[in-house]
Amino acid sequence: MKPHRLARVAEVVREVASETILFEMRDPRVKGVTVTRAEVSGDLQHAKVYVSVMGTPKEQQLCLYGLRHAAGFIQSKLAHRLQTRFTPVIQFVLDEGVKKSIEVTRLINEALAQSGPAPEPRVTAAPAEGTAEEEVADI
Repeated sequence: MKPHRLARVAEVVREVASETILFEMRDPRVKGVTVTRAEVSGDLQHAKVYVSVMGTPKEQQLCLYGLRHAAGFIQSKLAHRLQTRFTPVIQFVLDEGVKKSIEVTRLINEALAQSGPAPEPRVTAAPAEGTAEEEVADI
């Protein structure tokens, strides 16, 4: 199958999943969820929806359990939007990318704080002739 079609279907899966989770789900276990991306198999029968959940690891697992329980509801919403022979079976996966990027940023900031302030950059090139500094000096 053409890669651009897979990308379009994956984008529709991501949109439908995020809209359904945000506006239509009433499960109290599912809160603080951000749908980061979706991947669709080549035959369009399986889709992985990557989610980022804010909270403790226990809250994250509880939220994933709620999402897996509601996968059929989200799949039915997806079936109304997609005009394909098969509706992809949705599987939710916890996306660790956001958490890891925050950790890397924290480590970089710690390293910069320990090394002290950065030295001022030196200008090694001579000013070009006819600059504003020379004009002011001539006056």
